[in-house]
Amino acid sequence: MPALDVRRRSGYLFLAVLVAQLVIISAQVSTRSGTPALEAVVLGLFSEVQRLGSAAVRGVRGVWTGYLDLRGARDENEELTRQLRDTRVALQQERALAQRTRGLQRLLELRERIAVATTAADVIGAAATPDFRTITLDKGTAAGLRPDMAVIAPAGVVGRIVVPSARAAKVQLLIDRNAAAGALIERTRAQGVVLGTGDGHLELDYLGGLVDIVAGDTVVTSGIDGIFPKGFVIGWVDEVERVGTTYKRVTVRPAVDFSSLEEVLVVLASPARESPEPAEARR
Repeated sequence: MPALDVRRRSGYLFLAVLVAQLVIISAQVSTRSGTPALEAVVLGLFSEVQRLGSAAVRGVRGVWTGYLDLRGARDENEELTRQLRDTRVALQQERALAQRTRGLQRLLELRERIAVATTAADVIGAAATPDFRTITLDKGTAAGLRPDMAVIAPAGVVGRIVVPSARAAKVQLLIDRNAAAGALIERTRAQGVVLGTGDGHLELDYLGGLVDIVAGDTVVTSGIDGIFPKGFVIGWVDEVERVGTTYKRVTVRPAVDFSSLEEVLVVLASPARESPEPAEARR
């Protein structure tokens, strides 16, 4: 055996004997309070270990409690968000129901005022191109609808039925570029023809040179076309262009907002065709 290993082992043995003697001496020596020094040292070491362990446990418990609190707050926030979303949806539904109720009430009032047979219908579609200004109703020939029946709304004239099927009908709006209706100025009883322009406006044409017409005049149906009953509002004169004794252009602002139609009335009976009023009556 090499001499170096012998010396190393002797050193380890000497260190172990020395530590053992210190332990024995510490066990016999007491502190001022009468507690053995060894016990005091061991107690101090274990107390530090316990303190560190307790701090670690408290830290873990705090993190866990914080996580649970955060999870609870998140769940509560999600629940409140869901309740708010549901409340907003319910509010929108209530608002839509109230608006529809008001629309149906106005439609009912119109139906009670007029002296012709009508049936109510809902608007379920509209033309996708401005070249053909039409809407589609949820009633058709099964409900008695026929071509050229007038369609009206509480605000005024809407148009006429052009293509009915069994359970639906297409309506040509009065603002369609191919639409027309007999009209008269309510104030002076002067007659003309309202033509659609396709851009949301109307033009009043076929007016005599001596006709009295100014911006703001109310334009109503004359009944001479055999489609629209007499006296329904078409719109109001918006602009008058005149060259000498001839009216160059008379634009009319429609009474109906065609972009917001939801319910309409279809006039089931064709009106009696009105004969033109004599010139003396128009003056």
